[in-house]
Amino acid sequence: MPVPGTELSITLAYVPSGTFRMGSPPEESARDTDEGPVHSVRVPGFWMTIHEVTAEQFSPYRFPEFDGDLGPAGPGSFDVDAVTRPSPPYEDPAHGMGSGDHPATGMTRWNALHYARWLSEKTGRLFRLPTEAEWEYACRAGGDGAFGFGDDPAELTDHAWVEANSEGSHHSVGTRPGNRWGIHDLHGNVAEWVMDGYLADAYGDRADRGVVEAPLEGSPSQGQGMVRGGAFDDAPEAARCAARTPESRAWKQRDPQIPKSRWWNTDAPHVGFRLVSPAEELTLEEIREYWDGILGG
Repeated sequence: MPVPGTELSITLAYVPSGTFRMGSPPEESARDTDEGPVHSVRVPGFWMTIHEVTAEQFSPYRFPEFDGDLGPAGPGSFDVDAVTRPSPPYEDPAHGMGSGDHPATGMTRWNALHYARWLSEKTGRLFRLPTEAEWEYACRAGGDGAFGFGDDPAELTDHAWVEANSEGSHHSVGTRPGNRWGIHDLHGNVAEWVMDGYLADAYGDRADRGVVEAPLEGSPSQGQGMVRGGAFDDAPEAARCAARTPESRAWKQRDPQIPKSRWWNTDAPHVGFRLVSPAEELTLEEIREYWDGILGG
């Protein structure tokens, strides 16, 4: 999908609707208590970016001087001045690890949400962060192992950039094999924001509720967020499909702003994001109403 007003495009893969077992069983190696109980979740079909949003894809939003005044209704229809932009970061969010086709990193969940709103406005199609359930469903890709490819962590370096093979840096997106739905880097490279807020007991009574329909827990724009998938500096257990990593205050440790920036995590070059788009198409008015409800008008 082309991004109007730029020379960029966003490539999506379709994830079919289905029901899966979310969370990890007690016997799974390195399992944390916040990953249970295992429960059934039904997810409607959706589109997902085939890799993490890259620095190049993020740059027109981050640097508005490179953003063309072109929206879904044609030339001149997109008022770039009306879109909230991130403040200048304290330092290079990538920490010198690479740009271009490397994942965009270091942004807060708030920043990632605003990028999704910007992209929705530019394309006339709703883009947002995946819910925690959508992310895990895509990671499992029809399987039920600890990883999308099975249970053996020794195989992880064949599928992901993690501590054992990354040489201390994230890498160009899509350079590890995709899963059965053609989606890359769900394991490793950089950890990825999801819509849900982090609640340690989010799965609570779900096992007693039959099949849970498309859950979303907490607030997408307030409170403690969460990332999924592990990163280039993580051990295999963090890259498991069920692993949940809550947002840490340490990610902002060196931010000199008081209060801390809502836009950047100055010590989180391991954090990025990917986007999803619902299968059903919405009008531009419906898209704006959605984002007004999430982020305010």
